[in-house]
Formats: sequence, structure tokens, C-alpha cells
Amino acid sequence: MELALYSEHGFYSTTGRAGRRGDFITSAEVGPLFGAVIARAIDDVWKRSGKPHNFQIVEVGAGPGTLARSIVAASPECLQSGHYIAVEVSAAQRENHPEGITSVATMPERIEYGVVIANELLDNIPFELWVYDDGWRESHIIATGDTFSEILVNSPVPAFLPSRAPHGSRAPIQRESAQWLANTLSVLQHGSLILFDYCTPLTSEVASMPWREWLRTYAGHERGSHYLRNPGEQDITTQVLIDQLAAVREPDAVRTQAQFLQRWGIDDLVDEGKRVWSENAARPTLEAMKMRSRITEADALLDEAGLGNFTVLEWMNT
Repeated sequence: MELALYSEHGFYSTTGRAGRRGDFITSAEVGPLFGAVIARAIDDVWKRSGKPHNFQIVEVGAGPGTLARSIVAASPECLQSGHYIAVEVSAAQRENHPEGITSVATMPERIEYGVVIANELLDNIPFELWVYDDGWRESHIIATGDTFSEILVNSPVPAFLPSRAPHGSRAPIQRESAQWLANTLSVLQHGSLILFDYCTPLTSEVASMPWREWLRTYAGHERGSHYLRNPGEQDITTQVLIDQLAAVREPDAVRTQAQFLQRWGIDDLVDEGKRVWSENAARPTLEAMKMRSRITEADALLDEAGLGNFTVLEWMNT
């Protein structure tokens, strides 16, 4: 995954991107409403922290900066004296970041007061792949010419895996994601870490699924080919396993995305959009049309069969 996604010729270093003209849509690409609601949640953390002047919004895995644009455009109070840091390893993606933010390749070494945001980051972090073949064995990837293949290797079995599973079952062990969580919580002194992703509570659940349901590839808004094929030409993504993250530290809050957005006032923002549109429908302005779009954006963001069923995990450091 590291090679296929993040190397010089990897997916995110070349053509891969989110957006309607890209390869997949995240909540940020639905429209600016997602960022506007998150800005409210961020301001609440800022206020609970005592409104510090050195407050930082740190978005990790910022991609081309779509979410950053929406959050900054919502004018959260905390940015009147604080600032926005967009962390993105891909230089090609950083070139698209908006002005007025700090664009960097690596995490700050210390965040005194702030909020760390990660929208669909952990599903792209490389993981170990384990296969049940008369016992759990680890998949190792080998290169033969221009192709890749798997061999299964006996290794100490992680405790997250069930003792038995159907033959051929597969499951991810997300050590790098867990390490990222531990590192981020140690960097963040006061504030919140908020993760948005498609999650499964237990590793044993994905072990019982057909593996193509949790290990997916995407290109051009379509499901891609086998994860070992076409390296650099397709996204590789996995369910994020909450039990493996909770082993680092139990999250302080676990909600669906719909619950999170409703908690932070998406309905109020939609009502405002309806009112502005109603007042300007006879002579619609660009701003009024943007406000009207909140209705359809909210429908997508709250859809319990889609984005609304994503998971939001929050850890709070006080």
C-alpha cells in the first residue's frame, strides 16, 4: 500500500484524487455544508479550552484542500487569532491547497491547543493482511517482474483475530493506524482529535465477511480490480477497526456521522439556507443558490445508507 499509494509513482502522488472529476467522493466533496458544521464543532472545543490565542486546526490527510476551504469559508471564531494547518504527504495534492493556511508534509511536533481532524485518513494507512488457512498466517507480498503475488507466512498471531474462522477468511491488523493514533494523542496537549471514516467495531466481524466487502479498490468512481493489480492506478482502502484503535485508548465519543452533524447544527444551517433562498428566489444571487444547495447536501451527508452511517470517533485531551 505504501508503494502503490504514496511512492513517487503512487496513486496519490500522480492522478489519484477526490472529487466529482476524480476517483471517489468524500463528505467534503459533497459541498461546503460539511465543513461549515465541523467549524461549529471546532469552535466549541476552542471555547471549552478557554478561547486560547494559539489555537490550531490541524487537518491530517488534507488531500487537495477541499475540507480546508469549507472550514475556513465558514469563518470559525477560533481562526481570528489561531491558524489552520493542512498536513498532506503528497506534494502534488499540496499544490492545490488554498491560500491562508499552512500547508506541510508532516505533523507538528506539538499542538498546545487545537483540534486534529482526519476525514477518511485511516482507511488508507497501510495494514497487515492476515489469512485463515488452517490457522492464521500473514500475507507477504512479493514482486516477480512487473507483477505482485502473495505468500503466506507463519507469524505470531495478533490477539484481535478470532481463534477460528472460515477457510480463506481475511482480516487487517492496523498497527500503523494504531501508532498514528498514539502519536497524535501525545502531540495534542489540549483539545480534541476527531476522525471520520467507515468503521467496523470488531476485527472478528470483518474476519467473517467476504474480504472484498472490507478491502476495496476504486478508480474513476468505480470499484477497481484486485488490490495487487495496477499499482499506482487505483485507491486501496479498508474498514477501520475500532477495537484496534480502542486498544491504544478508548474514544470518548462514538457517533454516526448523521448524529455528529445533527449534534452540531446541520438542521439549523439547512433551515437558514431555505430561508435565504425563499427571500431571494425571485432574483436568485450566487450566494442564495449556494444556500439552497444545503438541502441536497444534507440529504447526502445524513443518508443512513451512505455517508450518514460513517463513524465519527472523538478523543479529548484536557
